[in-house]
Amino acid sequence: MRYAIPVVLLLAIPCTAYADLDIASTSQVYASGQPLVVFGQAEPGEDIIIRMTGPDDTITKFDQITANPDGSFQYTVLVWPEATVSFPYGTYTIEILSAEQGDLSHTLDVRFAQTAELVETPVSRTINMLIFAPETSAVNNTLRLFVQTTSDGLLVGNNPEQLLGTTHAHLPDGTVHDISDSFNTLHQGLFYADYVPHTEGTYVFHAVAFSQGTISHGSAATTVLSQDIGGISDQIILLNEVLAATSAELDGLKAEVAEFKDTLQQASGNINASVGSMSASVTNIEDASSQLNSLFFPVMAIMGVLVATQIAILARSRR
Repeated sequence: MRYAIPVVLLLAIPCTAYADLDIASTSQVYASGQPLVVFGQAEPGEDIIIRMTGPDDTITKFDQITANPDGSFQYTVLVWPEATVSFPYGTYTIEILSAEQGDLSHTLDVRFAQTAELVETPVSRTINMLIFAPETSAVNNTLRLFVQTTSDGLLVGNNPEQLLGTTHAHLPDGTVHDISDSFNTLHQGLFYADYVPHTEGTYVFHAVAFSQGTISHGSAATTVLSQDIGGISDQIILLNEVLAATSAELDGLKAEVAEFKDTLQQASGNINASVGSMSASVTNIEDASSQLNSLFFPVMAIMGVLVATQIAILARSRR
């Protein structure tokens, strides 16, 4: 679908004059296929730079034109294409700069919308911010924070000192530590910072993003322990090794005790056998003693009779 460039510009949305440099557009909201026409007033024959930036602050169009002899200008910046990843829906900024008047410039915002109907809606610009921090860390160990800033779904921002100028950390003792100068740019809209906690407790990191007059907040908390999970895991592994070694030693001791038990049982059996043998020997000795007594006493009696007889014979012979 093609749209004719309007000839009558009385219905255009005016912008406030900026010294001798004015700019306006034919609408605030555009759809695919519609032309984006800007016009305004500058110095007669002045060179003007027209720069268009997307929702992610990247430059999507850059042109230079020359004002008419009466100072007026009118320029078709582009015909809005179909939305793509590189050209998404959102708020776009058109900036005109004077090539002859130093820093003189002026901007206006327009919105690229999905519908082909030009519905008058306020042109607004929002920024969203997310902060990521580890759930746990250890005292004197470096932890890394990540911050993401987006606008209209696109990553925005390149200078963390300006974008994250009031980001800070709330320490466990209630004090506040400014960390806005600790961030580095990982990618457009992606930043990181390294932080070293020195005490145990909960640290709350409060990130504040400020861009083009809008602000966004985000917070993340990290619990700082005396040592990190890795150290605790190492100790658990060491404890498991010690327990395994102790278990092996107990198994060895158990085997030795079982062997000693067998030895004691064998010794007890030997002692029982020895006691039985000694008991049998004593019984044999008693039997032998009884037999000896039965033989010895009659002999002694006979010998006594013989001795008595001899004594009697000797006595008679002496008479």
